[in-house]
Amino acid sequence: MPRLFTGLEIPDDVAGALSMMRGGLGGARWIDPDNYHVTLRFFGDIDDRVARDLHELLFDVRPRRLRLKLEGLGAFGGDRPRAIFAKVVPTPELAELQADHERLARRVGLPPETRKFTPHVTLARLRSASARDVADFLSDYGHFPTMNFEPDRFVLFSSRDSVGGGPYVVEEAYPLA
Repeated sequence: MPRLFTGLEIPDDVAGALSMMRGGLGGARWIDPDNYHVTLRFFGDIDDRVARDLHELLFDVRPRRLRLKLEGLGAFGGDRPRAIFAKVVPTPELAELQADHERLARRVGLPPETRKFTPHVTLARLRSASARDVADFLSDYGHFPTMNFEPDRFVLFSSRDSVGGGPYVVEEAYPLA
């Protein structure tokens, strides 16, 4: 069974700038910059038939061009932080693209996503990092010059069953209009 998700790739120059924030936080497992992305919809471990159906439907998604803006760092997990991420400023176009992927997931019989879509680029997964250490890290590194880019495609990624963070493989790419 493949473990699949859709996402937007991060250009090399933006990934390079984000990677400069790696380090200085105990308990962080830093994501390789080659694996930076913005997840649109995680599908999980699905059977081959569902994967083929999903792949076919994704060719019909024709979103408008997107302009993404990365602005600051944040953390998921509150008092028990579990990830450091770069914030992606939400836009109607990005929300529409994500909603298209959610609709397709339901069409192939997958359960609805229960978490609110929060566009981001995961930089590190955290194990045993204290909330205070994460707050200090965000205070030191959380503000950086805004980075903008325009992806020209979204992709269907596969990943191996692991604790997250890659390696991810591009199974198919779908152009943005």
